[in-house]
Amino acid sequence: MQVPEGRRIRLGVMGGTFDPIHHGHLVAASEVASKFGLDEVVFVPTGEPWQKSSRRVSLAEHRYLMTVIATASNPRFTVSRVDIERPGPTYTIDTLRDLRAERPEADLYFITGADAMAQIVSWKDIDELWSLAHFVGVTRPGHELPDLARAEVSLLEVPAMSISSTDCRARVAAHEPVWYLVPDGVVQYIAKYGLYRNGTEMQSSRMDGVVQLAHVDSPLGSAGNAGSASAIG
Repeated sequence: MQVPEGRRIRLGVMGGTFDPIHHGHLVAASEVASKFGLDEVVFVPTGEPWQKSSRRVSLAEHRYLMTVIATASNPRFTVSRVDIERPGPTYTIDTLRDLRAERPEADLYFITGADAMAQIVSWKDIDELWSLAHFVGVTRPGHELPDLARAEVSLLEVPAMSISSTDCRARVAAHEPVWYLVPDGVVQYIAKYGLYRNGTEMQSSRMDGVVQLAHVDSPLGSAGNAGSASAIG
């Protein structure tokens, strides 16, 4: 990574369930990287998403591998296992603390949905979050943007954000195509492991011969209190 001498690395952080990752996530990361001059964007699949505790999500390893496949062609995109390998529910404040410790040379830009961004300002430990990263809320054109007049927050319209993981799962369950909504390799991965085939409520998901239950996430994950979970689904 070539960074001008004397300038700190600008590292985008896109956390989410990625169940599955789709072109909306990739376009959002690319647009934010261009707008803010980011040197790298790290995608961070959630381990155990606390705000979806009443819903079963696909195995973390499935979601991680789909994210690796989706981002492999872009040299500025990387994938981190930091949330997957941390035990317990995933909270944004822990994600940012860990990445700050791993990458002390970088300024962090946390990318999330604008709707989630509107809730972030009410979190209990918000002052620490502001100190860890600049927050970028992305939304689809024409969607009313929340009023977030803070130096630590930026808002950006991204056309492809109209794509959602929820819709992709529903299309797979209905035997409808998801080509060009998700990357080609992810289409093939979903087919190989039979993800989302038995409806949006619950389905079997295979990983190395182990059958486990998997479920859905929201298109832009919900935000919460006291630190919050990573917020793009």
